[in-house]
Amino acid sequence: MEHLPMAFLVAFFLLCLSLNNLPGFCVAGGDSFAFSGFAGANLTRDGTAKITREGLLELTNNDAHVQGHAFHPTPVQFKDSPNGTVQSFSLIFVFAILSDPAYSYMSSDGMAFVIAPGKDFSSASPAQYLGLLNSQSTGPANASNHIFAVELDTIQNEEFKDINGNHVGIDINTLSSVYSHPAAFYDDKDGTLKNLNLFSRDGEEIQVWVDYDGEAKQINVTLAPMGVAKPSKPLISNTSDLSAVITEKAYVGFSAATGPIKSRHYVLAWSFAMNGPAPAIDFKKMPKLPNPDHKTPAKALQIALPIAAFVILAICIAVLVIVQTKLAYAELREDWEVEFGPHRFSYKELYDATEGFKSKHLLGVGGFGKVYKGILSKSKSEVAVKRVSHDSSQGIKEFVSEVVSIGHLRHRNLVQLLGYCRRKGELLLVYDYMPNGSLDKYLYGEDNRPTLEWAQRFQIIKDVASGLFYLHEEWEQVVIHRDIKASNVLLDGGMIAHLGDFGLARLYDHGTDLQTTHVVGTMGYIAPELSRTGKASPLTDVFAFGTFLLEVTCGRRPVSNSVQHGRALLVDRVLEYWHRGALEETVDSRLQGNYNIDEARMVLTLGLMCSHPFPSERPTMRQVMQYLDGDAPLPELIPANMSLLSLMRNQVSFDQSVLQYPWSATSIGTMTAGISVGR
Repeated sequence: MEHLPMAFLVAFFLLCLSLNNLPGFCVAGGDSFAFSGFAGANLTRDGTAKITREGLLELTNNDAHVQGHAFHPTPVQFKDSPNGTVQSFSLIFVFAILSDPAYSYMSSDGMAFVIAPGKDFSSASPAQYLGLLNSQSTGPANASNHIFAVELDTIQNEEFKDINGNHVGIDINTLSSVYSHPAAFYDDKDGTLKNLNLFSRDGEEIQVWVDYDGEAKQINVTLAPMGVAKPSKPLISNTSDLSAVITEKAYVGFSAATGPIKSRHYVLAWSFAMNGPAPAIDFKKMPKLPNPDHKTPAKALQIALPIAAFVILAICIAVLVIVQTKLAYAELREDWEVEFGPHRFSYKELYDATEGFKSKHLLGVGGFGKVYKGILSKSKSEVAVKRVSHDSSQGIKEFVSEVVSIGHLRHRNLVQLLGYCRRKGELLLVYDYMPNGSLDKYLYGEDNRPTLEWAQRFQIIKDVASGLFYLHEEWEQVVIHRDIKASNVLLDGGMIAHLGDFGLARLYDHGTDLQTTHVVGTMGYIAPELSRTGKASPLTDVFAFGTFLLEVTCGRRPVSNSVQHGRALLVDRVLEYWHRGALEETVDSRLQGNYNIDEARMVLTLGLMCSHPFPSERPTMRQVMQYLDGDAPLPELIPANMSLLSLMRNQVSFDQSVLQYPWSATSIGTMTAGISVGR
């Protein structure tokens, strides 16, 4: 019996030694831990996150529009009390982002190390939101988020003022980084800054060190490729007090998300510690990334031959089913569409999302076709699917190219175009879903929608102006909307306005004879020069925006018909009251006088300025933004100018033939052989 304690100690030592040699074994103590691999690791995961057989933490699985999260299961004590100071912490992790082999030059959207008060990110969105926030919770820093993140971003998003499509950033309560830098590391051999690519086809492993000094309030982020020791100079060094950001106890982990381009986001190893350096990672135990070119050896012939007959029989039985299914979900694909692959949805995916385009999912008959609500099976994201008819291939290549180009537009006040699908005689466009529908239903009390207060209307006006300004002047090329109106302004769950259907009138243009005079737009919004020449410009958009301003403020349609008064334009009515010095009498009576009279008069006056018959007299959207934000005084209108506007509206500068059609809420367009245009 006296030898039992020694035998017990030896056995215990051997057990510990064997456990320590297991791949993915976590060394933990107090508020520190280390994973040199994740086999058997106890992590809280959701979405597409999983631990592979090799011990890799895979956050996304090469599907589009998905997200995955993985957190240490227990919270970390960052402060001694709720109002205390965040103590120092440090961490190391090794990651890799594998782009789809077919699109090795692109990846979306990125991943992040995150500290958050909870582990539930079910309300977060994929793509540019990285699975952390959504369109309502991001924007200006929201202190209630209590989120600190180090993002590894592979897509440039104008919405968040990203510096490029390959950068590292420090995020505090929002995805607009407080500091960011192109991915790189300082080489201690010569002190030079060397670039790093966050993603690759083969999967280059990159080390990341994050260190926070609780006394100095200093955040350092350092990168280096595998095989390189931690550089002495960090890539990012920023002073930010995290005491008001990180809660007393918070969870640490990772989030990743994809957009239209498929990518895999991996974490290979991870260590963390409070009030001291993070434990070292044993790189010898770190799992290997999958080889995209690896091919599994063939089965032995003696195994393959017995099942060959069964396989052939199964194939024969399945051929008929497959052919029938292919016919049901047949798509139109041509060689030139290869480059647009990441933005293309399968017809079956959209068919399933809308349950076969059932009428119960019909949102409405909008610009160019019917719009259906759908839920993508993989990401569970809500989308709007628009079915557009086209009768020939004439101009379709140029239009699809433009659709994909527009899909790169990222702005909080534009409806995000996610992608497309093409069938014979039909084009399907996929957008973000806006749960509160279109603005016109609120302005005119349709579907029992409540009356919008003035503050809501004024904010919607500024939202639409911001989106239009981005299209005209802030993106890399000018995008002319061509059909600005209340029914093309969609409201999300937070009543933030998003301008939709931009650029879709180009489908008509790409398929028509350049010598044909045609008008694309909506009655009451069409600028005089557009009705005469058919040539759109940013200033024809400004004209339509002027009508939109009057429509939102007055709660009236741009053109009205009555037996007593015939056909009348809203701008003429507002102009008449301007002459009387009684502009406020045109404000929507449903507001019952509860509005800011100075703001309303400014908006109505600006609406008249934008509706000037001479394009050169209209303000640009940059000027419009300055007026709405109060950064520049609104020019004073003189009676002579307004009399000229009234005169020109009834004479040569406005094509009176445009008003010969009965007014409707839909757009008009000349029909030509090959392409059928609805709105």
